[in-house]
Amino acid sequence: MNVAIIGAGLTGLTTAYYLNRYGINFRIYEKANRAGGVIETNSENGFIFEMGPNTGVLNRLEAVQLFEDLGNDCKLEVANKAAKSRWIWKNERWEPLPSGLISGIKTPLFTFSDKLRLLAEPFRKRGNDPEETLAGLVLRRMGKSFLNYAIDPFILGIYSGDPAKLVTQYAFPKLYQLEQDFGSFIGGAVKKTIQPKDETEKKVTKEIFSVEGGLGNLINALVKNIGKDKIQTGCNGLQFNYKEKKFISNKDNFKFTHLISTTGGYELEKLFPFLQKDEVMPINKMQYSQVVQVSLGFKKWTGIELKAFGGLVPSIENRKILGVLFISSFLKNRAPKEGALLSVFLGGVRQADIANLPDTEIKEIVGKELKAMFKLKEFHPDLIKIFRYKYAIPQYGLESSDKLKTIGSIEKKFPGLILGGNIRDGIGIADRIKQGKNIANQLTDK
Repeated sequence: MNVAIIGAGLTGLTTAYYLNRYGINFRIYEKANRAGGVIETNSENGFIFEMGPNTGVLNRLEAVQLFEDLGNDCKLEVANKAAKSRWIWKNERWEPLPSGLISGIKTPLFTFSDKLRLLAEPFRKRGNDPEETLAGLVLRRMGKSFLNYAIDPFILGIYSGDPAKLVTQYAFPKLYQLEQDFGSFIGGAVKKTIQPKDETEKKVTKEIFSVEGGLGNLINALVKNIGKDKIQTGCNGLQFNYKEKKFISNKDNFKFTHLISTTGGYELEKLFPFLQKDEVMPINKMQYSQVVQVSLGFKKWTGIELKAFGGLVPSIENRKILGVLFISSFLKNRAPKEGALLSVFLGGVRQADIANLPDTEIKEIVGKELKAMFKLKEFHPDLIKIFRYKYAIPQYGLESSDKLKTIGSIEKKFPGLILGGNIRDGIGIADRIKQGKNIANQLTDK
């Protein structure tokens, strides 16, 4: 067996890490001049900031196991208790997202009628539409104010997307399955909570995590264990041809029995000329949100006290930012002692035009919004970095069923080809680790 992996992002590196442990020959081809994909950490002026994703969630056993396997090469950092608090913007002020029954009753985020409606949620019929959107599901089971002030900002924080366009079964399969298995979110959640867990299941804590010194150190640890000599960067114009049941790279004419793609769906047509245009069309049609991330560092923070994971801004509030993460509030050593490190997000599916504005206008918007929302008298950050992502997050919408059928059909037609990456199986860091390990296990029958 000889394996080619396209993409040295987290999925590709995780696959390579486990193939290396299993003694399988492989080579990674990466378009960029560095490994890591969208994960990259930088430091400046006493701030440690991410240029891509900021955190993950320990909601997959494979993520826990990877950190155990890496040992001292990569030290997991679990967020402190501030991360358990989330803020939602409503009527010109931040409101804490309820975390229990009492706070749920008292919160001004939801209407009284929807609070009463929630009490009846366990008695409603389960849905029977596998293509139901998240918005449709929430309106049916919980009510409009829950959609507007809980689910909508939640979706903005994860997908930078629109809950009316995301299909629950694909975007949130666990939530979909909860209703299918138990007939109720509340009833299902209670039953799953009281189910006994073995020691392995207890490791899946669902805590927010990063890595000491930044997520870039996870990439460094993977590259160290894989070996830099097995990663070929700067592979512009990469293509693979298919001949005599082998995949042949145009970079070095190496022949591979297996080919794993972990790149975006929009790249596949160029990468694989042996695929017909209509074959990959359902994958190409997948929408991506376009996002701008602005890292802000203040050596002395003078705004409101930031004791939370962050704040999300519902679409109905018509602000020009999607949300803010209070990085230094829940992770250590990310900012000077009296300072603050924030990540502000703009754009997304609903405000894609903002993502195309020049840096000067992005800075102006962020300054104006933060002064208004965090009671800052002046906006003079000691650090400001702007990162743009044209293909930030895939949207698992109504085309997802056709997309998955297409992936299965292509893989069946070309044995040895595996189409992975975030075009399927989830978008989170833990999802990428899980898929990467599963691909390695699939190839080796582990």
